[in-house]
Amino acid sequence: MDYNSPMSKLKYRSITVSGRIATGTSTLAKNLERVLAWKRINVGDLQREFDRKRGKNEHFSGSDTRSDQWEKDMEKMTKEKLTNENNLIYEAWLSGFVAKDIEGILRVLLVCNDALRIDRLVNRDSMSVDEAKKQIESREKGNIKKWQKLYGNYDFWDPKYYNLVIDTYATGPNETLGIVLDKLGFDGNSH
Repeated sequence: MDYNSPMSKLKYRSITVSGRIATGTSTLAKNLERVLAWKRINVGDLQREFDRKRGKNEHFSGSDTRSDQWEKDMEKMTKEKLTNENNLIYEAWLSGFVAKDIEGILRVLLVCNDALRIDRLVNRDSMSVDEAKKQIESREKGNIKKWQKLYGNYDFWDPKYYNLVIDTYATGPNETLGIVLDKLGFDGNSH
């Protein structure tokens, strides 16, 4: 799909998908990639590869174990790609926050209650409930602490930074996809 095509009726040129652990961001991003045939970038995959190369446990390490420069470089890359490229699905915890001042970006935030997030982690990563709780707590607290140190005392998932907020407890994967496609202006005939 070419966003710049005169035939296009899309309201946005790229999409960010943000949310905490196990809110459904990867499922949504993959579904959007399948339907739109846009390039999908998962910053979490880049982060996990970086952690693995350093011998860190991908389930329990977060940005608090990475250098400030690494985090700043990831933010810079995000801004550059979202500013200069079209037809991107950019999945990262902070991608919507980072893109808040960039024109033409549909910033999607997925939210979900903690009980379901824990259940999703248990099933997705074959871990115990206690391990899932520990992962959520350690990674989220560490990330938030680091990001607030670098960027200021923000609530990075405040709905005011997003064009669309979806509670994935109330919507399944297909309904979530449909809500985003509707907001994008996708009518199914845009290919």
